[in-house]
Amino acid sequence: MEPTSTGEHIPERTSETAAMIADASVFHEHEVLHELKHYLPAQAPLKDFIHHNSLHAFQHMPFFDAVRTAAKWFGYKSTLSLEEYRSLYAQGRIPKEVLMRSIRAHTGEADADAWYEKAVHWNYEDPKPGRIGGLRAAWKQHYQTDLDSLVHPLLFRTLCSYLDQGVSIWDFPLRDQPFLAVLRELERDSVVSLFRSRQARELLLSGHCAIGSLLERLVGDPALFRQYLFDQQFAHQGWSGMVAMIESQPGSLLDPRQISLHDLIVFELLLELDALFDRFGLFWPPLAQRLTAPPPALFAEVPESEKDRLIRIWQEALEWSYFDQMLGGMYLDNPAKREIKYKSFQALCCIDDRYCSFRRYLEKFDPDCETFGTPGFFGVDAYYQPNEGKFFTKICPAPVKPRYLIKEYGVLNTRRESDVHFSKHTHSIHSGWLISQTLGFWSALRLFLQIFMPSMSPATASSLKHMYKEGRLTVENQHARDLESGLQIGYTVAEMAERVDMVLKSIGLVKSFAPLVYVFGHGSSSVNNPHYAAYDCGACSGRAGSVNARAFATMANHPRVRALLRTQGIEIPDSTWFIGALHDTTRDELVFFDEELLTPAQHERHERNLVVFQKMLMYNAKERARRFPSINIRKRLETVHRRVMRRSVSLFEPRPELNHARNCMCIVGRREISKALFMDRRSFLNSYDYRIDPEGRYLEGILNAAAPVCGGINLEYYFSRVDNQKLGAGSKLPHNVMGLFGVANGIDGDLRPGLPSQMIEVHDPLRLLMVVEHYPEVVLDTIRRTPSTCEWFANQWVLLVVLHPEERTLFRFDGEGFQPYVPLTRELPLIGDLNTLIESDESHFPVYRIA
Repeated sequence: MEPTSTGEHIPERTSETAAMIADASVFHEHEVLHELKHYLPAQAPLKDFIHHNSLHAFQHMPFFDAVRTAAKWFGYKSTLSLEEYRSLYAQGRIPKEVLMRSIRAHTGEADADAWYEKAVHWNYEDPKPGRIGGLRAAWKQHYQTDLDSLVHPLLFRTLCSYLDQGVSIWDFPLRDQPFLAVLRELERDSVVSLFRSRQARELLLSGHCAIGSLLERLVGDPALFRQYLFDQQFAHQGWSGMVAMIESQPGSLLDPRQISLHDLIVFELLLELDALFDRFGLFWPPLAQRLTAPPPALFAEVPESEKDRLIRIWQEALEWSYFDQMLGGMYLDNPAKREIKYKSFQALCCIDDRYCSFRRYLEKFDPDCETFGTPGFFGVDAYYQPNEGKFFTKICPAPVKPRYLIKEYGVLNTRRESDVHFSKHTHSIHSGWLISQTLGFWSALRLFLQIFMPSMSPATASSLKHMYKEGRLTVENQHARDLESGLQIGYTVAEMAERVDMVLKSIGLVKSFAPLVYVFGHGSSSVNNPHYAAYDCGACSGRAGSVNARAFATMANHPRVRALLRTQGIEIPDSTWFIGALHDTTRDELVFFDEELLTPAQHERHERNLVVFQKMLMYNAKERARRFPSINIRKRLETVHRRVMRRSVSLFEPRPELNHARNCMCIVGRREISKALFMDRRSFLNSYDYRIDPEGRYLEGILNAAAPVCGGINLEYYFSRVDNQKLGAGSKLPHNVMGLFGVANGIDGDLRPGLPSQMIEVHDPLRLLMVVEHYPEVVLDTIRRTPSTCEWFANQWVLLVVLHPEERTLFRFDGEGFQPYVPLTRELPLIGDLNTLIESDESHFPVYRIA
């Protein structure tokens, strides 16, 4: 027996432990750090909260292999439980014929009945905890020491103070220097130390704190170093993921910081050593000497069990219970397109699933209008600088690296609203006491009024604050050498024409233009909502799409741009005018830009269209409100709309909008293939006309954007729904905003990636089904041109079905090629009065045909 510094004795090494140590491998720090960054959450700071695949690290694997592996390695709950699937089956949400088809696909006809019994009746053991954390659990087991409780509070507070973007009263000293350098400087000059032991402090000051040497003292066996670091960092995957994100994208913070995952690990290892030195003194055995058996290998292969196979059967049955209805409607219905002789107006909307109902009501109340869907950045790949703004904000998809800058100018009154109650003077002793005795009483009354009679205030995150309506934008580049921070200010005429051409051809709008073409960007307004960026336009990097819509309209109205477009086969009449607009999705309000440029005749048409828009907004608000228990949607339309608007800025409302909840489809094709179907706001809608794109050139661009954007939105909702504690953010109610870049529970909690429960409570965890209208061979060739896009479909993270445009037959992609798919749905219920349907139920609706 080996003695410890405290007089204890530890067990001798077993032969198994000795064999493990004999097989020790060399620790490769760089490779392990790279691997850690790959598996850690990749959620950006709150201002750039962009939806993404929560299990992005496993995307190279087939979906069900990936979720099974992630569950075993990291303890994630990556699907519903058998009990939850069976409950949905009992409710009729999964029809028996769909379940049986899923069973036969995986087991064959002969064993189908036996597997049905297993799926519905057999009991299986609950899953064991994930392997992660198994090695570091030895600190508690053998040392009776909870290192996490001793280290995490100081670690998290130090990180938060260093990364702070403006919450704290006092700035972190020397914050413009690298993290470890700042800590060393503080230790040299401060009276009080971060450490309790002299040994840990000297290690930091001397610089003798390489990760390998620190692990040698803590763990002792290089064969365990890799797994120890994974255990350590996944004990607070939110903070580690945020540091890794900031390291790879320093521009994600407006006030940049020099920090790396390496520095975080060094500091945490020093804090762990400090805790052990403080408890056990200078001499104590490293962790490996206490192990009586090797820990389970974290990354060992995870074979498929019988229960895993049943989970796959149930998940596919759940998904195709809905998809079959949608595809059945497309398969059975071959509507003749109604030719509109005189188009009242055309509307270009974002592909966002929230525009399902927006477009449906426009078409209902004005059958002579046409609506289109396209990514809401409208091809405007730029940074934006508001009038007198200090920073550039990205207004295009996250992977795009723009070379252009759009600046706002011409705003006469740039003074923004302020609130005397939000003052840093309250932090000092004398002014704080005075303010609390005066404004403090008024603040209490005002808080009471804001709770029971909510209204817009300076604290509201309003979509209208992104850009002034009265200002102007530098859309056109005046001089080729106009550069700022390496970015070209505005676009040349040729560059503008290229973007307008790409958008219009990709959606099939190349002729028969209406007198007015509206370009709708979207954003949201809310208060007390740190995830506000998730409610804005994902295609605009979590910003409102107002700048993009206005810039695109400016480009399309430019006479020289139109002259170039004529040479490309797009003839826009002189009588056609594009109008940029912003739709506030939480309040259901519209704002139109540059209306003063309309001619009297155009203005008259615009005024007539405003009547349609206002009616549409009220019905759209009512349909959204059926999910809000606090609103009685049987009231008058105007009353419901007012309450929806008031609710959007309510302090006590954690659900200002359900956002993308229940998204599960993306339709890429002409509007008529889905126009007759009631989809309950569940589908992204990307307009596309195969007839002008026989080789799939524009389709390639659509799929390259739609797969990661729509797929990322869908999967973040999926994983936040099935595991809201580890892959989601839990409830909003205990959330604390940490340094303006993340949220945590309380003051010492881990950062919470993913979505809060109030955004996913009504969501069905279905993977996204993308339906493309084209010939199967063209679609197959198109997706294979871009390996990163093909991976989404080949590994079934996004499902793919092709609708043959002439034969109206369906083909399902199985990862290698397309196979014919015949829906089980033979008839859809017909609905004539949507208003009555919406008032009838708050729960999930099936697919209806609209009469």
